[in-house]
Amino acid sequence: MRSHFTIIAALAILATLAPAPAAAQEAGDLETVLPDTIPLDTTPPAPVTGLTVRDYVDNDDDGTKIELAWTPSPDDGAGAADVLAYHVWRSTTAGVVGDSVGVAGAGSATFLDETAVPGTDYHYGVTAFDGTSHSAPATAGPVRGVRNWFAVSRTAVLVLAVVFFALVLAFTQLAERGAELFVRRIPGLNAIEEAVGRATEMGRPVLYVPGIGEIDNIMTIASLTILSHVAKITARYETPLIVPTARAVVMSAAEEVVKEAYAEAGHPDSYNRDNIRYLSDAQFAFAGAVNGIMLREKPAANLYLGAFWAESLLLAETGFEAGAIQVAGTAMVSQLPFFVTACDYTLLGEELYAASAYLSREPKLLGGLKGSDWMKVVTIALVVLGIILNAVGVESFAEWFHTS
Repeated sequence: MRSHFTIIAALAILATLAPAPAAAQEAGDLETVLPDTIPLDTTPPAPVTGLTVRDYVDNDDDGTKIELAWTPSPDDGAGAADVLAYHVWRSTTAGVVGDSVGVAGAGSATFLDETAVPGTDYHYGVTAFDGTSHSAPATAGPVRGVRNWFAVSRTAVLVLAVVFFALVLAFTQLAERGAELFVRRIPGLNAIEEAVGRATEMGRPVLYVPGIGEIDNIMTIASLTILSHVAKITARYETPLIVPTARAVVMSAAEEVVKEAYAEAGHPDSYNRDNIRYLSDAQFAFAGAVNGIMLREKPAANLYLGAFWAESLLLAETGFEAGAIQVAGTAMVSQLPFFVTACDYTLLGEELYAASAYLSREPKLLGGLKGSDWMKVVTIALVVLGIILNAVGVESFAEWFHTS
């Protein structure tokens, strides 16, 4: 009995130990696949190349900016593909690793140091970093930040400005010497004369509004020049001319302009000073007063020429409802849609200035007009030339005009 129990126990022990060889084999396979330790990456990335440093120039350069540029490490996106960042350092001594000034991410090829001391010579270095090791440094220098009074990147703007002013001065000189400078007659002048003629036929006055700008506003000056032309026509036709103003100085200037125009037309006695009126310098009070003149005195022609703001629509709508012929002109782009909608003819933008130059033949006005026209020709020619050169692969011409 006792011997049977011993045999059974021995068999149970053998059954328990039977799988051991297979388990040992599996453990051996795992050791083959997963070693006990993973070796660290001790190979540093390849260094960057072509490092350059220069004083950075912009429109607000106080000499504290230095720009670095380089060719990325060959291991950045290729090769080992393990570059994580570029460390940038600087020193005041060549060959000495100095203080870190920043980090550029993988794929970067430029860095802007904005902490330089103006006038101090610096040596810069850049290393590629893969999370474990740094590459050999690429170095460049010395370089110093300089406070710049002129942004070299805007040289093209300077050249074009010089060309523009040279054209203006040249045409002004020609006009002062009596040269006949051709200026196309603005169709709006024909509309003004037709409106004055219509008012004369109807025996009703002409209302001329020179805007609400101050006397130093270029649109007001242009308007007073046109007012002189209108006053000569009304003097010749003996048509009443009403000129409401919003500025006291503009009223004084308008009085002189109209009085002189009547004298030149040979009708000084027809000048009525009371028709040159100061109403109010408050925008909408002025608009309300002018609208009252329209409804009470019923002018047959309303001329709005000068600087206008939100009151433009109030004036033009009232004049339209009163049935007057209306001609407007302003360089206020936001008000042009209202005048175009409610008036019979509108001088758009610089046509106001062109009309002033055409009528006065004043050398400075003619010089500015002709100079700006020729500058437009130069600009169009440069654009066409740039398109042609870019199409054939010459990019340096376009880069010269690039501003940053």
